[in-house]
Amino acid sequence: MLALCRGRRSSVVNVKNPCVTSVPLTPFKMKHSEAEQLHPCLYLEVCSHNEEPRLPLHTSIVLFLLSYCESKSFKVFLVRRDGNNKGYPESQRFHLPESLSVCDDFLSPESLPRLVRGCRLPAAVDESGRLCRAGLAVVLRHIIIRTIEADPSRKDVQELLGFKKTCLKACAEVSKWTRLCELGIPSAVEEHLQKPTGQAQQLPPAIVTLERRLAEPVKVHNDDKIRRQKLQEQRQRQKNGAPEGEGKPELEGLELRAALAKLAVDSVPAGTTRENSEIRKVKTTDLPELEHVFAEGLYFTLTDVVLLPCIHHYLCSLQAHAPSTLHHLPRLLRWYGRVREVPGVLRAAEDCGLVLSEVQVPTPSLFGPPQQENCDDLLPTEGQEVTPNLHFVGGPRPTMTKLKENGIEAVFSPHPCPAWTLPWDRLPAAINPTEGKMSDIRAVRKMQQLNNLAAMVTELARPGDTIVDFCSGTGHVGIVLAHTLPDCQIILIENKEESLVRAQRRSTELGLKNIGFLQANLDYFTGPFQIGVALHACGIATDMVLEHCIQAGAAFIISPCCYGFIQNAVKFTFPKSKMFQETLTSKEHMILCRFADQTAVQLPPERRLIGKRCMGLVDLDRAWAAETHGYSVQVMTMEPESCSPKNNMLMGRPPQRTAEPAGHVDA
Repeated sequence: MLALCRGRRSSVVNVKNPCVTSVPLTPFKMKHSEAEQLHPCLYLEVCSHNEEPRLPLHTSIVLFLLSYCESKSFKVFLVRRDGNNKGYPESQRFHLPESLSVCDDFLSPESLPRLVRGCRLPAAVDESGRLCRAGLAVVLRHIIIRTIEADPSRKDVQELLGFKKTCLKACAEVSKWTRLCELGIPSAVEEHLQKPTGQAQQLPPAIVTLERRLAEPVKVHNDDKIRRQKLQEQRQRQKNGAPEGEGKPELEGLELRAALAKLAVDSVPAGTTRENSEIRKVKTTDLPELEHVFAEGLYFTLTDVVLLPCIHHYLCSLQAHAPSTLHHLPRLLRWYGRVREVPGVLRAAEDCGLVLSEVQVPTPSLFGPPQQENCDDLLPTEGQEVTPNLHFVGGPRPTMTKLKENGIEAVFSPHPCPAWTLPWDRLPAAINPTEGKMSDIRAVRKMQQLNNLAAMVTELARPGDTIVDFCSGTGHVGIVLAHTLPDCQIILIENKEESLVRAQRRSTELGLKNIGFLQANLDYFTGPFQIGVALHACGIATDMVLEHCIQAGAAFIISPCCYGFIQNAVKFTFPKSKMFQETLTSKEHMILCRFADQTAVQLPPERRLIGKRCMGLVDLDRAWAAETHGYSVQVMTMEPESCSPKNNMLMGRPPQRTAEPAGHVDA
């Protein structure tokens, strides 16, 4: 493992926060001084190796971005997992960016704010102490946004978010690219650095995937001008009699110039010379493709920031332990060289103790053509993820008949309190969905949906419970529960920042003190809770919520949605229960999922009935899978049925959870 003294040359595997088994009922407040509560705080993980503190890659990436942005918006706290919160001697002091305000002492997990304690690091908490952002991509995007707010002239920082500001915005559970950059590459490099000599001769699948990605043609918005300029330069070189095969550095320079111009403060375009008429007449389909310059394509983005510390450590390790392996990664080496040319990168790296020197490859030319050896030769022998064939033939009737012949039919439990309703006329206006941006008809249906979930939660809840509203959106469910159950703590978890900020504004208007907000992917939440709720969790989000609740031993009330988006993924394969697995193939189950979405009111009644039966069968499979963990699960229909085309509701009680309600609100 590389040493880390006055620099960051070592990495260790991230460790999840330990679950807190007993948490007193306290408001979501910071545990530091009030001066720090009024300042955004950033919590980064520090681990130990041979009794020396080390920085995981996720921490190094965050520090590099802070240095690149020259951000001074956060008070930084380093958190040690071994419980040692003492200050570190000067000889072991990290090479932290000088511009940062860093707490001198390590924090222990127990001293963290409650919201931070329940999630994986890195995490950022706002001035109120109630809104926490957790996970690498979410925290990095937040740092960029805060930097732009503080200094709108930083166009180079703004461009890190990419076209339409969506770079690494999709959560890792649904985006293979985000999963590769946020989880796959850092984890693979962490694992390699722990045993560099044992794994040097075998390329991790994540590294191979990135190498292949860099070989793909680039498609960028409005790239016609750059491609025509590239064609013009190609023809000019042919006219000047340049030998075939030469000129690639110049053409590569064109694309690199276009990329670097995007980062310039004055935004000067890469090329201002107008193409001649012959070039302008060439069809777009006949123009030369643009080659990768940076990870996302042509422009330097947040993805490159994430990858740079990872790839730097990986290439340095290969150079030290297996230099011959480097010639299998020509495009990755070329990318590494280009990143070093980006203004501000070398300064930020040096500020963090990273020396981005040129990697010495034992081949005649570093940027020469790829070697004959295929990088697949160095791949592990394990099987790779296979995307299922989702092409459907035929309707759902044969599948439903097959299930019926095996004694499997959709059965719905009776609703325990179909007439129960919240006292909407006595609730504050900010709780009512009619105050939002939805039509009156939709607002009425939303209130009916909330009646159903609130009824089930109040039946299960006990004073002191923590209730998590997964995929919370703007907080319709969570805010109702926080107001209805003041003796419970409510946490809203949502990936979309704009939705969560709106929910926080609503809760502030209502003066709610028992509510907290977490912007994160579901995987980053690790805290204890007693009840999980989700209204219209799309596709496999329902299954992810179910998994979280089962792992925590929590009850759940979930209304699924978007059955047609269900597909086999890294974590889940369908069907889930043994009975369904013994009866249906994965493709037959996907037929049920596809037709479970056929419940819209404008469809013929017979077709909607088939859709409802398919919904019931898909959720029955989910219920039976949960019952193998000791849960008692009911699949029921919301009342009235017209409140939503997706009106199924799964209610599950863990074995240790007995009915001891906190009490219904009077209707």
